[in-house]
Amino acid sequence: MKILSRTTLPTRLPLVMAVLAGLSLSACGDKNPQESGSTAKTSEQIEQTALADTQHIVINNTAEPESIDPHKVSAVPEGNIIRQMFTGLVDTDREGKTVPGMAESWESSDNKVWTVKLRDAKWSNGDPVTAGDFVYSWQRLIDPNTAAPYASYLVDAKVAGAEAIMEGKAAVDTLGIKALDDKTLQVTLTEAVPYFPDMLIHTSTKPVPQKVIAEFGEKWTAPEHIVVNGPYTLSEWSVNDKIVLTRNTHYFGNANTKIDQVTILPLSSPTTDVARYRAGEVDVSAEVPPEQFDMLKKELGDELRVAPRLCTYYYKYNTVKPPFNDARVRRALALALDRDTIATKIMGQGQAPAYQLTPPITNGMENFTPQWESWSKQQRIDEAKKLLNEAGYNASHPLKFELLYNTSDNHKKIAVAFSALMKQALGEDTVDVTLVNQEWKTYLDTRRLGNYDIARSSWCGDYNEPSSFLNTLKTDNTNNHGKYSSAKFDSIMNQTLVEGVDATLRAKLYQQAEAQLDADMPNLNMFHYVGVRLVKPYVVGFPENDPLDVWQAKDLAIAKH
Repeated sequence: MKILSRTTLPTRLPLVMAVLAGLSLSACGDKNPQESGSTAKTSEQIEQTALADTQHIVINNTAEPESIDPHKVSAVPEGNIIRQMFTGLVDTDREGKTVPGMAESWESSDNKVWTVKLRDAKWSNGDPVTAGDFVYSWQRLIDPNTAAPYASYLVDAKVAGAEAIMEGKAAVDTLGIKALDDKTLQVTLTEAVPYFPDMLIHTSTKPVPQKVIAEFGEKWTAPEHIVVNGPYTLSEWSVNDKIVLTRNTHYFGNANTKIDQVTILPLSSPTTDVARYRAGEVDVSAEVPPEQFDMLKKELGDELRVAPRLCTYYYKYNTVKPPFNDARVRRALALALDRDTIATKIMGQGQAPAYQLTPPITNGMENFTPQWESWSKQQRIDEAKKLLNEAGYNASHPLKFELLYNTSDNHKKIAVAFSALMKQALGEDTVDVTLVNQEWKTYLDTRRLGNYDIARSSWCGDYNEPSSFLNTLKTDNTNNHGKYSSAKFDSIMNQTLVEGVDATLRAKLYQQAEAQLDADMPNLNMFHYVGVRLVKPYVVGFPENDPLDVWQAKDLAIAKH
């Protein structure tokens, strides 16, 4: 799934300042934040609030979605939309805690065989939501013919049969999920997974309507065809303009829903986002340009919200393609980068330099501190130059590569700063970086196909547990676009769920996994996010304390104003 305040860049960075001088500075990124000022209201408090006659809300989402099929997507903007329309077995509350969704209850005596009881609920066409809907949906997710970006999610969840099915060695009906009756689902895992229910908040595990997909195929998500089981349904989709959602009257919680219409915008420019917010055309922004941060904080007070997020911003190396198939080169750039400058000067809204992939605030994490974190800047640069020389790169034979990033003022700003910082640290003639900008959907395709040298990336937790981050670098994970493969890393991660491993030992194993990543350096970690967004004071109930940054329109209301 992002900034420079009015503080001037220090004199020790003249090259960076010169390169950035011509850029329009604005917020980047896949996720966004909030500051503790007001507290999200409960349903009871919303009931006591004088509500506006018109319950419409406009929210910016940063990008035109590549799809709204839960099995065809992998990123935050798509998940934000799908979450409003589809409800999985579990949901989350405003604090990010797992609560019942389609499931009324779930239980397991051994964390391996889970029995789930479904509530009485309907699809938007009036059909009942059944256990069979989840069997079909999970089989569709793991089916190689679906080519789901998150196919390996069920493998990571240790669902029986998932790995063999994904590899094309078994039929989809061998997956460890079955309907005992219309309201009872049984899921069998190969290992005890204590956090399994938390994994089920993810988009990929939500149900999809089998008979609608059978009838309309790839066009089943068109407004005239779509059938949903969540709070809202799709009424309009104007590409690169807006998506409009309206109430699903068959939703089981419809009586408690206040917002009648949700308009979702794909504004990729934070500057435009804020301008439209200030003009009254946007109720909830996605980002805030860094150069406006101090001004907006002063002028708008509690409307500017900032909070930590379970997200890490990094550059992903293509580890099977020169020059980054050489770990020495990957490590050299990671050592040479002044990530403190990126986090505190280029970003400057509270982002913290990242020395591991998993955000330190993640539940169940014992953090890893690499030895080189304590080195001086010169020590790091000296070691980086030594590694590059060993790999055959110097002023006579410069390191040349392309840096891919998706359209965003901040992504561009960070990419330009990265290039300048590399040249400053390693030598103007030693590093030659070509910046490649692509629109969101093209960028996603390019990254998945591996047609890049190094690519801007970020990961935001699918659930609050380190495996949500670390699993993405396992050899066969479908989100491992950099094709990193380490038998040692895989072995460590595979040990986290074996019998006898408790939470304390699991945390130690995660620390070892981060140490292995530091040794191999498949990613160049930059910073851990904070979210920064603007929320109108009349928007009631917008969450502030959820590190997963999950907003749901069904929990919001518009107060009289």
